[in-house]
Amino acid sequence: MRFDLWLPTANPFATPEFLCAVCEGAEQRGVNRIWVGEHVVLFDDYASDYPYSADGRLPAGGDMGLLDPLVTLSYLAANTSTVRLGTAMCLLPQRNPLYTAKEVATLDWLSGGRVDLGVGVGWLREEFEALGVPWGRRGQRADEYIGVLRSLWEEDPSTYHGELVSLPSCRQHPKPLQRPLPIHIGGESDAALRRVARMANGWMPFNCRPDELAHLVAKLDARLAGEGRRRSEVEITVCPYFNATTPEDLSGYAEAGADCFAALFFALDAEKVPATFESIMPLLETAKSL
Repeated sequence: MRFDLWLPTANPFATPEFLCAVCEGAEQRGVNRIWVGEHVVLFDDYASDYPYSADGRLPAGGDMGLLDPLVTLSYLAANTSTVRLGTAMCLLPQRNPLYTAKEVATLDWLSGGRVDLGVGVGWLREEFEALGVPWGRRGQRADEYIGVLRSLWEEDPSTYHGELVSLPSCRQHPKPLQRPLPIHIGGESDAALRRVARMANGWMPFNCRPDELAHLVAKLDARLAGEGRRRSEVEITVCPYFNATTPEDLSGYAEAGADCFAALFFALDAEKVPATFESIMPLLETAKSL
């Protein structure tokens, strides 16, 4: 089982020194990939329900603020040579797909082909509204935007025509070094599983325990079979989020179908990074043995 980090890049502790310390520690210890999240704005008051907490609230205030994911991954790319770089999740339906395709392809080109694009449809309606992007049909918009990304990355000239977006014949270069550049879908809903089965190279379920993962993987297997695909075509990366995880749990995740385990890496400053790595070493060593 491969071992990843899910790295909160929040204000004020995600400094250049902090990021460099994480990069150094990850490469020294053979970490497979670093994932970072996305929110362009947050709110002190909001009506939307955060899906990964019992009270429906994000476990931080509106002043937390996340670094931009693609800029952050560019910084990480410049300070690493082996670790892969992923978004978990890029909120694709609230973005311009052409700019996203260009930014991700450029990052893949400059990093030597180390990018994984994780895509989510979002949970924070107020963020969409602040951006002037419709909240409704965001799942369909994500699907069509993925079609635009694939065309821009894999075709020359590129074109795409959907119900919500139309791309005239055009050219975008550079192309990613990876063919295909992996797209991972985040989420545990039936809609997310359908999206994985239809068009994804990977899937990231979040905040679930081994028994919950086994149930979700069974549902994914059925979806994949309906699309004429096999589970071996989809990389499954599980992140337990704040759930306490033991080395024994990793065996349960592996038995349930996980290919990668993404540990929440939570350190409040650069000086605490080495101790945080030491605290997760039993999990890293167990993952490498599975």
